[in-house]
Amino acid sequence: MNVRRVGVLFCREILQGPKNFIFIWAIVAPVIISLIVSVVFGSLFSDKPDLGIVDRDESCLVTMAAELDSVTVRQYGTVQGMLTAIEDGSLDMGIVLPEGFDNAVLQGSEVGINAYISGESLAENRVILTVTIADLVRELAGQEAPVLVEITTLGEEESMPWNDRLLPLVVLMAVYLGGLFLPATSVINEKERKTMQALLVTPVTKTDVFAAKGLTGVVLSLVMGMVILLLNQVFGTEPALIILVLALGAIMAVEVGLLCGVYLKDVSSLFTIWKLGGILLFAPALVYIFPQIPEWVARIFPTYYLVQPIVALTLQGAGWSDIAGDVFVLAAIDAVLAMALVLLLRRTSRLTG
Repeated sequence: MNVRRVGVLFCREILQGPKNFIFIWAIVAPVIISLIVSVVFGSLFSDKPDLGIVDRDESCLVTMAAELDSVTVRQYGTVQGMLTAIEDGSLDMGIVLPEGFDNAVLQGSEVGINAYISGESLAENRVILTVTIADLVRELAGQEAPVLVEITTLGEEESMPWNDRLLPLVVLMAVYLGGLFLPATSVINEKERKTMQALLVTPVTKTDVFAAKGLTGVVLSLVMGMVILLLNQVFGTEPALIILVLALGAIMAVEVGLLCGVYLKDVSSLFTIWKLGGILLFAPALVYIFPQIPEWVARIFPTYYLVQPIVALTLQGAGWSDIAGDVFVLAAIDAVLAMALVLLLRRTSRLTG
């Protein structure tokens, strides 16, 4: 593989992209669907998250929180009053600051905060409030402070908002529309127009051509996955891990797309495969839409190992230790598909029509 030739071919793919319906469709469709879901289920124009505080000792943390523009703060005189507000949906989260909280934090002593979360609160609000509390404590202490937060969920945690339930489906669409369709249709069109033959009689190799088409698909797929998460305000607190998972998912989508491009004769066949095989791609998302489905069912499908880490990072505040196993499985799937693609390219004569 020649890096310079791959770069030239990649630029060619990018420049020709806006002329391709699939390229435009892969960008527009996920955004439109995400906007519709956000507007209908209320996450796009939702109000600021609501934080309740019961302060037993006039903590400076309350004043600091009230000055924030990103959070609405309400102070309560009793714990029961705050819990009632959480249970009826008036608050997303409530915290109880113990007596002597400020002094303990400033002295670096271990101190605990009782936090209560509404089971029906939006996932992004939970993330925002959790990060906000950690930042406020750090600012108050002037350094990392040994504060333990004990979280209790009130209400039905299974009643996840519909925009959160649908997020995995929209992310899968964003990753696979660009990652699968763009490389697949590009290869098929090259074969149909006999331009693949013209390319392969030049110094350009099959590896160069497929690397460029794959890189184009990975870039589009990765960017669209990030755009969808940003539109839904759930990029989480681990952006590097999210980008890593999306990149591995984009590679998987591209490898499937390139394999389809080699095997299939026309775009109609590709759409037929998409209709028939779509359940294999999107089945894991159904587990989040319908929590009654056992999780082990989703683990059968390869795309689960893209969806689960994304959900854990964006909606559950997970870290590397929580998703490492699924990420390694996803990377292994990528490796197997890459080997299958390499072997196919060495043996196939389908590229010249």
